[in-house]
Amino acid sequence: MQNNGSKREVTGTLVKVLAYRRDDRGMSLEPFASRCVRTGEIHELVTTTHTDPGTPVDHVGFLGFAEIDRAGVLERGDEVWIGTKLLGTVLGFDAAHFPDHYSILIHNLRTITGEDIGLEPEQQVRFRAW
Repeated sequence: MQNNGSKREVTGTLVKVLAYRRDDRGMSLEPFASRCVRTGEIHELVTTTHTDPGTPVDHVGFLGFAEIDRAGVLERGDEVWIGTKLLGTVLGFDAAHFPDHYSILIHNLRTITGEDIGLEPEQQVRFRAW
């Protein structure tokens, strides 16, 4: 949901593929619609079917961890691409492990893991305003 002007694409590289899902994760969406990410930071990519910002995010699939190569601003609604696959849109951010990393929650119709879709380390990750 780009509502504050245009911005550049944020890019990264997948550094770790994850292969598990949970139905009881209890993540919390931060109240912020955007977060700045810096070059060199590593953040976790997590898919979810969750839609209610006021309740815990329990149903999740873990894609992996990505290193940010090109800093910028991530916003709710940004498209998330790994390689040529559109994996959904940024739903929000869980900061339970910050400052180590954010969990970037990606809305999808199902909880997908990195293993489910054959992700590999070194694939390009892109966050694009829609």
